[in-house]
Amino acid sequence: MSNLYVVVDNLASWAPYFSTEQVITAQSYLSTPDYRRADGQIYNLCPDFSYRSEGYYCSLLAQARGQRIMPSVRTINEVASGALIKLNVDVLTKVQRYLDGAMLQGEGHFTIKIFFGKTRIPELQKLARKMFEAFPAPILEVEFDRQLKWQISAVRLGKLQSLGDQEQDEFSEALDGFSKKIWRTPRAGKSSRFDLAILVDPEEAMPPSNKGALQKFVQQAKLLNLDVDLIVPQEINRLLEYDALFIRQTTSVNHATYAFAQLAARHNMPVIDDPDSIIKCTNKVFLHELLTSNRVAVPKSVMLFSGSPLNYEALVEQLGAPLVLKIPDGSFSVGIVKTSNADEFGVAMKELFAQSSVIIAQEYIPTEFDWRIGVLNGRALYACKYLMARGHWQIYNHQGDSVKSGGFETVAVHKVPRPVLKAALKAASLVGNSLYGVDLKATQSAVVVIEVNDNPNIDKGVEDAYLGDDLYRMILEEFVRRLEARGRAH
Repeated sequence: MSNLYVVVDNLASWAPYFSTEQVITAQSYLSTPDYRRADGQIYNLCPDFSYRSEGYYCSLLAQARGQRIMPSVRTINEVASGALIKLNVDVLTKVQRYLDGAMLQGEGHFTIKIFFGKTRIPELQKLARKMFEAFPAPILEVEFDRQLKWQISAVRLGKLQSLGDQEQDEFSEALDGFSKKIWRTPRAGKSSRFDLAILVDPEEAMPPSNKGALQKFVQQAKLLNLDVDLIVPQEINRLLEYDALFIRQTTSVNHATYAFAQLAARHNMPVIDDPDSIIKCTNKVFLHELLTSNRVAVPKSVMLFSGSPLNYEALVEQLGAPLVLKIPDGSFSVGIVKTSNADEFGVAMKELFAQSSVIIAQEYIPTEFDWRIGVLNGRALYACKYLMARGHWQIYNHQGDSVKSGGFETVAVHKVPRPVLKAALKAASLVGNSLYGVDLKATQSAVVVIEVNDNPNIDKGVEDAYLGDDLYRMILEEFVRRLEARGRAH
């Protein structure tokens, strides 16, 4: 049996249960190398799963380590976004009958707690199983309100600390039984049309595709018999009219782009970027763990936690000076600071910890440019050299009222140095089979992966400078391939 660990915010939370070495704190799990084995099973019982909390990072890094985690980041985000499920008539009928008979007259509110898909109420066991399959989590709270009929009004991730004596017994029994079983993933639904929605935000200052590129996608789609519409974030209710989704808006987990990707994935629509890629790529902590766990060279890095002692001199001894500090989900060089002394470090830490409970400290690797390798379904499509902004250490310079960027050079993939290409393809393969932009630095002594972008720039006049229309066609052909493969499967 693989290693099983129960992660709690502090060991006092586990006081009502039997003491065991398998119960560990979130900080121990995040920072101790012994818990990185890929065959591990993790039950995350932290009380706070909000974005950037320690509970969130435990689930995020478990996924990066190849461990089976409950709840997953996808479950956390779906519950946080208020996602509900449609129950079949049989389950609904049993729920209505039980609640109408069990509730006292005049009461119109009821909450059931579900432990690993189990409930003490036999009449609601099918409901518990359905909810668990939709939102796999150790503790679920499902809230019902009565209007004309009983309806689910909310789903929450329950807290270990809130359980009463009887609920503690039910939880421990469910935990003991479930730890002997195999985890399953629910099946997805179907769809069968050949229309492509491209999600854009006309108000975005730095979109991943400029207007010229969007026009190219539309033109090339017509040649492939794909009907294309550009849709905006306010049109999520239209998404299921389409057969596939291409996100050309900068992605983030707590953002409309993730909601679009979730909805598409739930309905088995080919989607680029898919929800898992968004989760993995938009967080540098996850990527660092994923890449290092799979022996991909990255800059030397250390995770820093709010509330833990910080020693600037020790970090410099380990990583060198200056230090680069990053929030986990910054983009376009935002949320990244270079510090050259202890005073700058202190100021930066205060600013960055106000945004995230975890920060990455990283060695500074000066280069004249960064490589960007565009990868789609394991194949390198394009290659660019992004030059640093004039007089600045990054590609983008956000100082002042305007954003300045360096130049670029687009080159043929076959002219990319082999170590750069090899590292890019390996890094992308660890994330998935979607469209990625892998950023790398190459020095005389090494090639290191900086990050993998799930929503890479495809701009007319930049990334397409070598391939031209073929770049757009190859991306669209991947949608066609996925649509046809789904059709054959059904």
